[in-house]
Amino acid sequence: MRAMILAAGRGARMGDLTNDLPKPLIRIDAKTLIEHQIDRLRDAGILDIVINVAYRGAQIRAYLGNGEGRGVRIAYSQEPQDALDTGGGIAAALDLLGDDPFVVVNSDIWTDFNYSTLSAPLLDAHLILVPNPAHNPNGDFLLRDGRIAATGERWTFAGIGVYSPMLFTNQPTARFPLAPILTAAAGRRRVTAELYRGRWIDVGTPERLTIAKSYVAMQHKAETGI
Repeated sequence: MRAMILAAGRGARMGDLTNDLPKPLIRIDAKTLIEHQIDRLRDAGILDIVINVAYRGAQIRAYLGNGEGRGVRIAYSQEPQDALDTGGGIAAALDLLGDDPFVVVNSDIWTDFNYSTLSAPLLDAHLILVPNPAHNPNGDFLLRDGRIAATGERWTFAGIGVYSPMLFTNQPTARFPLAPILTAAAGRRRVTAELYRGRWIDVGTPERLTIAKSYVAMQHKAETGI
């Protein structure tokens, strides 16, 4: 499968950290946020990656280039300066993503989720959910019997999913969120999901960036003993 990394947002909640830098290029240890995602996708055998860019996108392009330096092939989907939101961004990149199901991940998460466990969805989409963090106590979707449903336990969307291009058929090239499309497909029983209980954090604020840095430091110590 190909993958798309969503990297077009302004990152306003990061405050001064994103005044002159796009959020995907904020560093955690030796790597930027987006490099953590690229490397995990590469290690899972996903080598063709599309990145959408808008806010300070030229910096992302200059930093990552064509991906050769990290062992992948990167294509860019350029968006207007105010970006197209998650749904619009994916729809605008369909020509680059091809006709087969594809992975989409947020650039501003840090996780040890193993992307090699992902496979093409049998229906319209397959989502990864996580236990509700403090900043999202009410969750996003209800999970029951392996599907997003109208009843069940409510969990938080991890910003990781596999989608059929058919999910975006007839969608306009305009700004719109992904959630309503998923909700509509779930109403047709077309969205499967699974709960992941490993390490995951939405790096949306400076405080959560600090937590992510501590995770990476602990991981480094466990792997190297240093």
